[in-house]
Amino acid sequence: MRVVALVPGGIGDQILLFPTLDELKRYYPNAQIDVVVEPRSKAAYRVSKSVNEVLTFDYKDRNSLADWGNLVGAIRDREYDLAITVGQSWLVGLLLWLAGIPTRIGYQGKGAVFLTNSVPFKPSQYAAAVYHDLLQPLGIKSPCPPLAVNLPKSDIEWAQKEQKRLGVHETGYILIHAGSSLISQAKGLDKIYPVKNWQQIIQDFQHKQPDLPVVLIKGPEDEQIVRALLESAPNLKVTSPNDIGKLAAIIGGASLMLSTDSAPLQLSVAVQTYTIALFGSTDPAKLLPKSDKFLAIKSPTGKMADISPTVVLEKIWGG
Repeated sequence: MRVVALVPGGIGDQILLFPTLDELKRYYPNAQIDVVVEPRSKAAYRVSKSVNEVLTFDYKDRNSLADWGNLVGAIRDREYDLAITVGQSWLVGLLLWLAGIPTRIGYQGKGAVFLTNSVPFKPSQYAAAVYHDLLQPLGIKSPCPPLAVNLPKSDIEWAQKEQKRLGVHETGYILIHAGSSLISQAKGLDKIYPVKNWQQIIQDFQHKQPDLPVVLIKGPEDEQIVRALLESAPNLKVTSPNDIGKLAAIIGGASLMLSTDSAPLQLSVAVQTYTIALFGSTDPAKLLPKSDKFLAIKSPTGKMADISPTVVLEKIWGG
């Protein structure tokens, strides 16, 4: 069986889909599963154990009819038996119908007219479970499994070398992801916790646990916030993994992860690192599974800046 999943969204969205793809592969071990994702999200599938091929298409771009036609052609040529769409676009549904895919599964709504099977869209539940509902028309009614990633051996070895370089392989370390993607910033999404608040948390932590190193994750878009934190605490350590596998591996070795709503947060959940996550207006129940390992702190006002550093520190020391 050949399956294609059409998945708009960022890397975090893709990771939240992994349990659905893994479950599909478990029920149909001989299935070839491909995905069509935005170019910015292709990197997520380095750590997927179930996907064969990753096709890219910028769903949010102002695509011409020729662009859509090329996508239809690419999908038709692969002769898929089953398509799963996680968006609710009637245009994508039409595309799948034009591509001649016999079974087309998506959510109920405006775009469902071109689908063969649709399921209720329940956005109030955990996002991974929302995706997992799309397997119901295939008779897969099991609970949504936890997030999981498949780390290449080379990435695990890189993380071990990186821990030695940082001098943290024997002591353990606290990992902080303080940044936010440029796309989130461009959309005006409030996902950045103020530098002064991070500074207070780091200073308190280093005072109480001077022998436990604090490591900052520095991605391509985090230069400014990392520089600001280093100015106030020069003894902070910095790691810059250059792909998602290395990032997941370095997160997996941490004693604790502090993060805002981001792709690294979902990786932390997937590798089962003890995590404290900061949320502004987003409902944490949609992005974190119920577990004592993953603690959420939601702003009382919906604004990230209004999360008190004291509250974060109480979570760190109180667990």
